[in-house]
Amino acid sequence: MNRLIEQYRRDFPILQGNDVIYFDNAATSQRPVQVMEAMRVFNDTCNANPLRGLYAWSVEATEAYERAREAVADFIGAAHAREIIFTRNTTESMNLVAYSYGLSVCRPGDEIVITVMEHHSNILPWQMVARQTGAKLVYMEPLADGTLTDEEIESKITSKAKIVSVGHVSNVMGVTNPIRKIADAAHAQGAVMVVDGAQSTPHMPVNVRELGADFYAFSGHKMMGPMGIGVLYGREDLLEAMPPFLTGGEMIEYVTRESATYAELPHKFEAGTVNAMGAVGLEAAIKYMKKVGFDLIMSQEELLTKRLMAALKEIPEVTVYGSSDPTRHCGIVTFNIEGCHPHDVSSVLDTEHVDIRAGHHCAQPLMKFMGVGSTARASLYFYNTEEEVDRFAEKVSKVRGWLGYGN
Repeated sequence: MNRLIEQYRRDFPILQGNDVIYFDNAATSQRPVQVMEAMRVFNDTCNANPLRGLYAWSVEATEAYERAREAVADFIGAAHAREIIFTRNTTESMNLVAYSYGLSVCRPGDEIVITVMEHHSNILPWQMVARQTGAKLVYMEPLADGTLTDEEIESKITSKAKIVSVGHVSNVMGVTNPIRKIADAAHAQGAVMVVDGAQSTPHMPVNVRELGADFYAFSGHKMMGPMGIGVLYGREDLLEAMPPFLTGGEMIEYVTRESATYAELPHKFEAGTVNAMGAVGLEAAIKYMKKVGFDLIMSQEELLTKRLMAALKEIPEVTVYGSSDPTRHCGIVTFNIEGCHPHDVSSVLDTEHVDIRAGHHCAQPLMKFMGVGSTARASLYFYNTEEEVDRFAEKVSKVRGWLGYGN
């Protein structure tokens, strides 16, 4: 094992003292002690309702919450912390854009352009907008390896496009979509570019302005942070013009019996008691990612993906989906074993202390496009090891036999 990787693995309590191979990082990553310690310190020293109290603990909680916002803005290259809205997760962030922006701007005859590769979180909100406004949902379709061609982008993003919403990285194929190219095509037609960054933010450097993203969403729990904290970046001028998604406490400036005026950004979109401890945990995760560095994260994932795909290629009954180039998988390897239902594959591997995901991965339109009902998915992160990959591949080679198909 790489000594540096071994050193970082020691920071993850759940990876110690057992033989579990955790290959479901695209769903949720593990947390280092530094994240849990930051949350413990918050809980033990200033656990009070932020933004409301004038006493010391509340002031400290507010300062910690806003420091986390500044850290996120810096991490993704936002122009200002006012452009960072804390949500529960990517799903809530995408719904915020759909309800507060999509419903406000879309009209009959307008088009909302997405891809067939999207997670349901980037499909269902736009289906809702289309139903309620009379807009049309248009799908870009990739090649078999997940590539979106220039011709497909240009033919689907027309003058009718109002919103273009695309996942930065596919949670099934692992392919990184050409967001800058898609954003340029969207902007040329006067459309707004929305990016689902749930699968990219943990694995590669992100600068929302360089990408051309008008909105960008991601989740803390996929990047070593806590569950229950997500982020929506939005261009300040767009956020200023949007109505709030949720209304109630804290997001107001003044309330009468008949009406209300809303608070300034970003608080207009953060109704109720906020998840300050989650924000502190997310800030700690960002600090940890910076310590590890994306050079190591990306190189380790590429090394492991190459090794895994090469090993699976040696098993005749295994089909791997997406590109044959391991560098285009972002640590995600989706596969099926001939004759074996993915749920059975996952269950059998679980008895061997191997954790993978099986099913449609909240991407049923993509499953239909690929001609399958479901798949198994192994998703890697930098703290995984070559030894784990080798053990995993060995166990996959035995699955058919364990299920009674023989060797």
